[in-house]
Amino acid sequence: MNIKISLFTLLLFGFAMSANAQHEMHMMRDSSKKDTTQMDHSMHHMKGMQTEVPMSHAYSLNLPMQRNGSGTAWLPDASPMYGLMFHAKKWMYMLHGNVALRYTKQDVSDKGSRGGDKFDAPNWFMFMGQRKVGKKGLFHFSSMLSLDRFTEGGAGYPLLFQTGESWKGAPLVDRQHPHDLFSELSVAYTYAFNKKSDLTLYLGYPGEPALGSVAFMHRPSALANPDAPISHHWNDGTHITFGVATIGYRYDKVKIEASSFTGREPDENRFDFDKPRFDSYSARLSYNPTKNWALQASHGWIKSPETLHNDENVNRTIVSAIYALPLGKEKNLNATALWGLNKTKDHDGENAVLLEGAYRVKKLSLYTRYEYVQKSVEELNLNEAIYSHDAFGVNALSLGINYDILNFNKFRTALGGQVSLYKTDAVLDQLYGKNPIGAQVFIRIYPNLMKM
Repeated sequence: MNIKISLFTLLLFGFAMSANAQHEMHMMRDSSKKDTTQMDHSMHHMKGMQTEVPMSHAYSLNLPMQRNGSGTAWLPDASPMYGLMFHAKKWMYMLHGNVALRYTKQDVSDKGSRGGDKFDAPNWFMFMGQRKVGKKGLFHFSSMLSLDRFTEGGAGYPLLFQTGESWKGAPLVDRQHPHDLFSELSVAYTYAFNKKSDLTLYLGYPGEPALGSVAFMHRPSALANPDAPISHHWNDGTHITFGVATIGYRYDKVKIEASSFTGREPDENRFDFDKPRFDSYSARLSYNPTKNWALQASHGWIKSPETLHNDENVNRTIVSAIYALPLGKEKNLNATALWGLNKTKDHDGENAVLLEGAYRVKKLSLYTRYEYVQKSVEELNLNEAIYSHDAFGVNALSLGINYDILNFNKFRTALGGQVSLYKTDAVLDQLYGKNPIGAQVFIRIYPNLMKM
């Protein structure tokens, strides 16, 4: 493994030190007017400090932090949050991140020709901050970085039946592409009309439009899983978009949003800033009926997302439900269900279904993910003269485990392993083997669970 990358990762986690302001209040036994005045003054000062450093949702003064997802998408209010929080005089800052130092092998029995193995370290790091602007305004910024280009190389990591984006002019197939170094640089302003109603303006370069559920790396049901879903480009493939403008209005438990954004997915240079085009659009309706649920339905028209297929535009529809259930101290259950549809002109729609869950008990985390995805001949880069199917149905089931072995002050280290089982049409057996299996072992580094 790349020792320099590992050390750099640890340094990123270690630099965040908490600076919590402490206030003292002297409680007097007698009830004289002088003592009452002093107590009232102290309480007023404390309340003033709390309003100066908002501990709220990123895009609303009147929602809890736990609802923060990716972009402007919502999680359930009961979601666990792993990260570091610290304060300045008028600012609240947060740091999130995840890295998995691992060995992964797809097609462990070498039945087919499309498997692969790799020592790598999928990773991401997010730093964000917010402050009040006047009595009803909230300013927020987010930055997200990934060192994938260093740890995964330009062709990414092996993952059977994964598709999307390219390397050296060839489509990436059976590999997950690396994410860009700058995965999000965004700012937002929210104005609260009252406790139930607010308006948000969000700008990202790059950023995430109002399309789909919370991206996979930010869902509590997927935090322990180092792999991207093979349905990634059916749901959250737009989570790194170079040019996004979103307006959203919330009333009570409902939010409606509209985005204009760049349809083209990131190019092969993972270190640059792609040209903003604002040639695509989307709309999303979000509804959190209780603290345990986050529901959304969204649709987007995406212009020419793939560089290798300039003439193909995609209509993408996504419906999802995310569930969070706290069961006690360091004990929780999280689950996600979603359906996505990609439709291009003169082609049948291609569907994707994902079901994933994670059960956490103190140091132990058990997780699973099931997917059914329809992959076309084009998606899998197959010879149409030989493979005449319109789409191949791919089933993938992953089972994994994490166990915390070390705690270093602000972050944790867990040992984990995962097995993935695949099943597809028999006509593909000559390429993939019959029912191929993927497996991996990893050491995962991530922040502590925040105490809310």
